[in-house]
Parts: sequence; structure tokens; C-alpha cells
Amino acid sequence: MTTHDVARTMFELRIATADQAAALAQVMERTFRATFGESTAEEHMAEHCRNSYRESIQRAEIVDPDITTVLCVEGESIAGFVQVRSGERPACVAALRPVELHRIYVDAPWHGKGVAALLMQAALDDAGKRSADGIWLGVWEDNPRAIRFYAKFGFVEVGEHVFHVGDDAQRDLLMSRTL
Repeated sequence: MTTHDVARTMFELRIATADQAAALAQVMERTFRATFGESTAEEHMAEHCRNSYRESIQRAEIVDPDITTVLCVEGESIAGFVQVRSGERPACVAALRPVELHRIYVDAPWHGKGVAALLMQAALDDAGKRSADGIWLGVWEDNPRAIRFYAKFGFVEVGEHVFHVGDDAQRDLLMSRTL
């Protein structure tokens, strides 16, 4: 039995519902802070979290027809989540009808248990349902673990952009793959 098979038996994937917005907002902020907190000044981090992860923002994203939010749950606990969204594409993304893998995070207690792979497959499945011909994402240039993970799924670097954490401008690599 592979890690992927074990993960499937432990976890359930669910499309997020509006009543899960508060719990999702907490997980989003916690995982973002855990990933980037040591590299970003607290005032920038606090501003970013305030502007990105409030319950009302998550509720709006959950009900937005252009965004799919998939939760990976163990019982009632959110182990991780992924968000795929339609919209503008950077010029460096060659696909004509791509979607963006907007966010994918796994909460610390579930690291190393296959959750990220399940969420990535859910994102790719969602992109297929949307008839997308590609999927792209932005990843912080100083996150080699995430870059390696995306490369395992066929993503290649195609460009870069600036990602703001509060007023802190950071360089993200843009990665894409065809579907």
C-alpha cells in the first residue's frame, strides 16, 4: 500500500461550504504564518492576514463560482486545503484556458502524511472539470521544498512576479504545467 493509498483511507476530501469559513480562515492564517512567519516582519504578516484570511473573506471565496476550495479533513479537523480559481493569467503562461492553483497548504500535524499529494490531485481534477488546458501558480523563491513538490507534479518555472505580504514585496516564481 502506497502513502497515497494510506492517505486516502485516513482523509476525506470535501468542497468547502460557507459554514466552514471561520475554521478555514483559522487554518489559512496558521499555515501561512508557519510557512512565512520567520521571514516576514510581524507588521507585514499581520496586515496580510487581516486582508486575506478573515472569515468574511473566506466565506466570499467559498461561494465565488470562479473559486473551488477543497478541504482535506480527518474527522472534523481540517488537515489542509487547496484553492483553484479562474481569472487572468500572466503573459508567461502559455495555456489559453488555464486556471490558477491559488493556495495549497497542509497544517503542521498532518505534514508527511500524503495530504499535499491528495490536494494537488484534487486541484488537477478540478482544472480538468473546468476544461482548462493548463494550471499555474506562484511560489516564493525561497521555498525550495514547495518548488520541489510542484516539480514532482510536472510544474516548470515560466516567469516571476511580485507577491506582497503587507508592504513587503517578495519575489515569487511562476510555475505552470499543461493538462
